Amino acid sequence: MRLAPALALALTLGGLVGSALAEAMPLKLDTAHSRVGFTASTLLFDVPGTFSDYSVKLDGTQADPEHAKVEVHVKTASIQTGIGKRDEHLRSADFFDVQRYPELVFKSTKVVKKGDAALELTGVLSMHGKDKTVMLPLRVVRGKNGAGIDSTAYRGTLTLSLKEFGIGAESVAAKISLDDQVKVDVLLVVL
Repeated sequence: MRLAPALALALTLGGLVGSALAEAMPLKLDTAHSRVGFTASTLLFDVPGTFSDYSVKLDGTQADPEHAKVEVHVKTASIQTGIGKRDEHLRSADFFDVQRYPELVFKSTKVVKKGDAALELTGVLSMHGKDKTVMLPLRVVRGKNGAGIDSTAYRGTLTLSLKEFGIGAESVAAKISLDDQVKVDVLLVVL
């Protein structure tokens, strides 16, 4: 009988230590469920797409997000909209000019916690030879994934001006029908 209280105490302490370690563990990206996408609009329809080749370096912990550092590298040639001919045009000098600008890079400079379920991620976006400071509001959702593993999803949308980055400036098609504002959708799932 005296073993039961000792066992209960050990399990309780073990749970508290395990919980504290989980909060202090470094961030690890779940690449199977994360996504970098966008939606561009034309006069007639929207063009959704993704970048399939990207890497994310996360330095920090979920327990202390305001000291986290995020660095994202996206291979511009990996753009996919579901139509091969359009994808080739987007890779050309008319748009992303992937030969000259093979990747876009985001490096965080500041993370601000906005309550328990939101963050503001500010950093420098380097794209098409230009650097711009941008702020990505992120909604934070914690739970278990389908395999029962604790996960956190950071989801946000950012609107960018193509003109500010010089993308599409030489394309007649872009000048005629493409909206300057593109919505970038980011979903980073962390284990």
